[in-house]
Amino acid sequence: MKITYTERKVNLRDNFKQRVEKKLSKFDKIFSDEAQAFVVVTVDKNSQTVEITIRDKSMVYRAEKTMPEMNDALDKCVDVLGRQLRKNKSKLEKRLRQGSLEELVAPVDEPAVVEEEDYTVVRTKDIPVKPISVDEAILQMNMVGHKFFMFTNAETGEVNVVYLRDDGNYGLLVPTFGD
Repeated sequence: MKITYTERKVNLRDNFKQRVEKKLSKFDKIFSDEAQAFVVVTVDKNSQTVEITIRDKSMVYRAEKTMPEMNDALDKCVDVLGRQLRKNKSKLEKRLRQGSLEELVAPVDEPAVVEEEDYTVVRTKDIPVKPISVDEAILQMNMVGHKFFMFTNAETGEVNVVYLRDDGNYGLLVPTFGD
């Protein structure tokens, strides 16, 4: 797995990078050799944020934690990624290497039997896809009180999604095709 670091308001020490590599190495059996991990570390006055995004083929796993200490935030991020993999174990094994999740998802202190969770669609909603601008999509999302809104982008003609981020800003999801 290739690891790329982004430092925001901080210079990362080599011992932190070694710790990241050691923590993420336990996922090496699960992901292909082409997998990429992006580690973003941001330091503010009283908090340090670690964000880890792992991309492998068309799958993306992401965790972000803010703590007073950088190493604690890293530990929490790795725990979140492990839980994501554990939660989706059976679905992931069909797409990833067979049996590679066994060691990760069945730690000694947890029961080995994991109930498979079925996803149930409880509501289907028709959405008019009249082309609108990003600003108009954000306005409509805010008017209906949702945290995301799907629309056809008037500039590109593609289906996009705007969403409300935890920091109060907005994000835009734009589809890309390929690996």
